[in-house]
Amino acid sequence: MRTSYRNILLIVFGVISLFCSSQAQITTDASLLWQDEGKALKDSHLAFRGTFTLNESAEVEMQLCGASWYVIWLDGNYIYEGPDRYSPMYPEYQSKKVKLPKGRYVLAVQVHYDGVDTRMLKTVQPFFYCRILNANKEIPVSWKCKQLEGYANQMFRISAQLGWVEWLDTRKIPKNWKDIDFDDTTWDAPVEVQREIGPLTKSKISEVKSLELFPESIAEGKLAEIYGYEKDNPSARFFLRDLNCEKLPPQGVWKRYDLGKVQLSRPKFILDLPEGAIVEFAYSEFLSHGRVAPWITLSLSDSYNLDHFVARGGRQEFSPLVPKGGRFVEIHIKAQPEKISFIEEKFIVRSYYDNPEGEFQTNDELLNRIWQTGIETYKSCAEDALVDNPTRERGQWLGDFGIVGLSIGSAGFSDVEICRRGLVQSAQCANKDGFVAGLSPGNEAFLSTFSAQWVHACMNYYRFTGDKSILEDLYSYAQNNIAAFQVHLTKEGLSNDAGWPFVDWGYVPNEGSSDMSLNLHYYIALQEMVEWSKLLNKREEALKYEKYKKEISSIISRYFTKHSNPEYNWNTIGYHRAVLGMLTGFIPKGQYKLGIAYIKQHILNCFPNNPDAPRLSDPDANNPQLITPYFAHYVFPLLIENGEMDFVLDQYRKSWGWALQDNRTTWLEVFDTRWSHCHQWSGCPTWQLSRYVLGLHPTFDKEINRFDFNLHTGNLSYTEGKVPLPDGNVITVKWEKIGNKIEYILNTVVPVIIHIPKDVKASKNGNVKVKNTLKLIITNIAD
Repeated sequence: MRTSYRNILLIVFGVISLFCSSQAQITTDASLLWQDEGKALKDSHLAFRGTFTLNESAEVEMQLCGASWYVIWLDGNYIYEGPDRYSPMYPEYQSKKVKLPKGRYVLAVQVHYDGVDTRMLKTVQPFFYCRILNANKEIPVSWKCKQLEGYANQMFRISAQLGWVEWLDTRKIPKNWKDIDFDDTTWDAPVEVQREIGPLTKSKISEVKSLELFPESIAEGKLAEIYGYEKDNPSARFFLRDLNCEKLPPQGVWKRYDLGKVQLSRPKFILDLPEGAIVEFAYSEFLSHGRVAPWITLSLSDSYNLDHFVARGGRQEFSPLVPKGGRFVEIHIKAQPEKISFIEEKFIVRSYYDNPEGEFQTNDELLNRIWQTGIETYKSCAEDALVDNPTRERGQWLGDFGIVGLSIGSAGFSDVEICRRGLVQSAQCANKDGFVAGLSPGNEAFLSTFSAQWVHACMNYYRFTGDKSILEDLYSYAQNNIAAFQVHLTKEGLSNDAGWPFVDWGYVPNEGSSDMSLNLHYYIALQEMVEWSKLLNKREEALKYEKYKKEISSIISRYFTKHSNPEYNWNTIGYHRAVLGMLTGFIPKGQYKLGIAYIKQHILNCFPNNPDAPRLSDPDANNPQLITPYFAHYVFPLLIENGEMDFVLDQYRKSWGWALQDNRTTWLEVFDTRWSHCHQWSGCPTWQLSRYVLGLHPTFDKEINRFDFNLHTGNLSYTEGKVPLPDGNVITVKWEKIGNKIEYILNTVVPVIIHIPKDVKASKNGNVKVKNTLKLIITNIAD
C-alpha cells in the first residue's frame, strides 16, 4: 500500500529526526537577556529598550542574536532583523556595523518568541543577545523590557511548519515606544539568563537586505462580512467576504496588490482610521477565482497566511513583525468607508540579494526571460538561507540549496556563502548514525539520497569557488556520513531503512529491496569521497572509499546487466535510473544512442509536452510517465554533452515556457499549478544557459579563476553575458556566428585561465591565460 506524503513526513520528522540541541551545552554568556528566568509563554512578544552613549563619532558593531524572530530600531528607525537561523549547538550572532556621531542613542527591539519548532529554528527558551562594540571595546548599554500586551496568544499558527499569526489590538501597545524620548522608567530591568545552546560565533553570511517596494493596487472596492464569527476560521472569513456589495451594505473597503513576483515581504502601510477599525492583510502566491486566498498549499495543516490588527485610531502605521511569502496581497479594512484614508502603501522585501552580477542575453527573447526567471526565483528563495520556497516552508532543504541552487547562484552571483552555510548546517545537524541532514536546522529531516548528494555538493562548492576550507572543515562529517551508509549496505544494495530515498517527485522505484537510483547517488558520493580524500592527502581513506565504490559498483552493474538481453530494456530501467546510469558510466557508450533516444521519447511523452499525459497533481501522484523541472538538472547536461542542445533549448521553450503562462514570474515547483509557485530548484535552465551557451565551466579546484571551455550553441546565432567571479568581478562574453565560424570574445579585469580542449578547432588551445581580452575563432561547434 502506498504511504501518503503526509505520513512519510510525519515519520521523517517524528521518528528519524533528532534534535540538534540534544548535544547542546548551557551557555554562560552574560549578554543573554530576558524578562525573567521563568519558562516563557509560547507566542509572546517582549519589547526591549537599550540606552547607550558615544563620546565621539565611531563605527560601532552590533552583535545580535535571539532564540526567535526580532526586529531592531535605532532612535525609532529600522536597523536590522533576525536571527540568522542556527542549530542550538552552534548558535551564531549577526554583525551589523553602523556609523554614528557622538551622542545618546536608544535601541528598541521587539522579540516574538514562538515556543514551537519551525522550519527555521528549533525551540530554545527565549533570549535576546546584543553587544555594541567600538574598536572591539564593549559599550555599556542600559536595558529595560516590557511584555507587549495586545497580541492574542496562540490564536492560530500560520501553518505547522511556521510560527504564529500576528493578531494584535494596537490600542494595548505603548504608543511611540520605539522613539528616543519615550519614558520607559516604569519598565522592568531584564535579567541575565542561561540557555541550552553552544558558544556563540559570528555568522559568515552577508547582511540580509530590506528593500522597499511601492506597488500600485490592481483592484479595490467595498466589502461586507459573509462568514462566521471573527475567530471561527480567519482564512475562510477573509476569502468569503463580499467584495462587490451589490446586495449587502458595505462594512469596509479592500485593495489588492501585485508585488510582481512571489517573494518574502511585509506591508508597511500608514492609514488614518477610526478607533477599533479592523485591518487584515492576506497573502497568496496566485489568485484563486480572482482573489487572494490565505491558505498555503501542501502545508501539512490548516494555514492562515494573514495578519490581523485593531486600530488605535487616527494616523497609524500597520506592519507585521514577521515577513510572509506571496505575490498577491489584499488589505481588508472593516470600518465606515468614508472614515478610511490611505496615506502610504509600501512593502519591505526580505532578500539576501539585490541585482545579479551574472547576465545572459541571446537572440531568443523567451530564453532570455527564462534565464531571468531563474534568477528572480532564486532571489525570492534567498534570505538568511537559500530556502525551498518563501511561502510554504522557508525550509533549508539540501536538494534545493546544495544541488540546483548552488549552480544557479554561482551563475548569477559572486556571493554564494548561504549555500556554504547550508552545507555546514546539514553537517552540524547530522543524526546519531552520522547521516547529514537533508533539512536543517529547524525541523530536521534525513533523506538518504540528500545525504549522498551532500558529498557532491561540498565538492561542487569547492569547484565553483576555490574555497578549499569547506573540505577541511567538513571532512570528518563526510567520513561519518559514509560510515552511516555502509551500515545499510546489503548484497542487493542500500536498504530502504537508510532513510527516505527521495529521488524526484512522481518517481516510481524499481522492484526489489534496494532502490537503484539511491545506489547510483551513493556511487557518485563515493567517487567524490575518493577525490576529496586525495585533495586532503588522506591516502588510506581514499583507498577505503575506492574499495567501497567497487562494492557498490558491482551491485549496480549487476542491475543493469540483468536488464540488457543484449539490448537494454529502457522501459523497465526507467527514466531516472537510465539518466543516472549514463552519467555514472554504468551504461556503455555504445548504448548511448539508444539511451538518449529513449530519454527524449520519454520527455516528449510527458506533460507539458503531451497535454494528455498524467499530471503530477500532488505528492502522491507517482507515475512513470512524468518529468519534473528538478530532475532536468541531471538530464539536460547529459543530453547537451551528447549533441542534443537544440532539443534542450526546445524543451526550455516548451516546458518552461508553459510554466510562464498566465503571467507567472517565478518557477512552479513541478509542471503543475497546484504546488508552490516559487521554487528555485526548478530553475536549472539558468545555470545551463550560462555554462553551456557562454561556454565557461568553473574548475576552481584545479586553479583559482580557471574555467573549462565547453561551448554548445545549438541553433542560436548570437549570445552575450557575464560570468561572476567569487571576488565580485565578472567575465564578459560575447559570441556571434559568422558563416560557418564563431567569433568568441572574452573580457576580464582580473587574470583568468581558460582550458580549451584540443578537440575544439579554435585559434588557441590548452591552458590560455587571459589578462584582458581573449579572441577565438572556432570552426567546429559541438552542436
